[in-house]
Amino acid sequence: MRYSKKYNLLFLQILIIILFTTSLVSAASYHDPVVAIGDITRIQGIRDNQLFGFGLVIGLNGTGDSNRYQPTILSHANMLSHLGINVSPDQINSRNVAAVMVTATLSPFTYIGDTIDITVSSLGDATSLQGGVLFITALQAANGEIYAVAKGPVSIGGYNYRAAGSQVQQNHPTVAVIPNGAIVEREIEFRLGNEELLFYLDSPNFETARNIALAINSYFDVLFAEEKLAQAIDAGQVRVKVPKQYKNDVVDYIAKINSLEVRPGLEAKVVINERTGTIVMGHNVKISTVSVAHGNLTVTIRVGQEVSQPASFSSGETVVLEEGVLEVVEEEGSLTVLPTNSTVEDLVFALNALGASPRDIIAILELIDAQGALHARLELR
Repeated sequence: MRYSKKYNLLFLQILIIILFTTSLVSAASYHDPVVAIGDITRIQGIRDNQLFGFGLVIGLNGTGDSNRYQPTILSHANMLSHLGINVSPDQINSRNVAAVMVTATLSPFTYIGDTIDITVSSLGDATSLQGGVLFITALQAANGEIYAVAKGPVSIGGYNYRAAGSQVQQNHPTVAVIPNGAIVEREIEFRLGNEELLFYLDSPNFETARNIALAINSYFDVLFAEEKLAQAIDAGQVRVKVPKQYKNDVVDYIAKINSLEVRPGLEAKVVINERTGTIVMGHNVKISTVSVAHGNLTVTIRVGQEVSQPASFSSGETVVLEEGVLEVVEEEGSLTVLPTNSTVEDLVFALNALGASPRDIIAILELIDAQGALHARLELR
């Protein structure tokens, strides 16, 4: 009897430990992750710049622009005239050239002589850029200044073949890339400020901005006994002062700030893509008490043809008659009640129990939001 009580007590202790551990793991799984400040922010002035330019892809095997696309003909003639060959646009009759738009992204801290990737997109009626070579093309920014020069063989990662009226195509043959296809000829001037820095949040959120300011102040309060260095201005900006100890080493100061970890705030949001039937919901989406009934009504109409022939040796004629069949199938609807403060896990479990498809869930979520029971922002894309 004594051993029985002892084992019962031991079993109870183990059960409590298992339940407590499970609750901790379950609670931890619902917390937002801890991330580095540098992964969710950017500094004012440090950004990408877009470059673009008009060019020609040459050396195509009859898959270039036709004579109907005049910009290609005129550009072709203009290119030859720059090389000392004067021809009239009317004399050019070739489908080995295609007019293209060349685009690139000039990242911050890119210097003269560095190479960047470029994208080449057809502008005319070319059927494929396969095997072509981009002629020397100047790339300019929005201010009209030239920052890079592009050229080289294009890579489309696909093909487009036609023969005897048939066509086989893979991927998109009129868009190509050239890795390291442009050389930077001019740098974008930028200098880090040594008085204060402005951090922009990738996803503006008041809670995240506050947590970033608190993390910076908590870290540097140990090193400097002075006023708070960081201040959250709004949901998307945090102003950080540069202490005098770092005025000559701002890079080290930024590196330390970017390595600090914070827990970002997550807006309660349900994102729906109706085209693909995709639904993404955060763990903090709450739902008030609501009843959901789900049922399907399927109507099927089939129309067929039946040949009616007259009897033998009669004067009747053979006719074709249309025969229609109408079927109506109604599935049994089911009712589910979601209690107050239900989470997304409860919602998904309940809707799966109803046998709802992704598109059914989209319609149900829209109705729950219209009823006012969905405590989250519904975003349709």
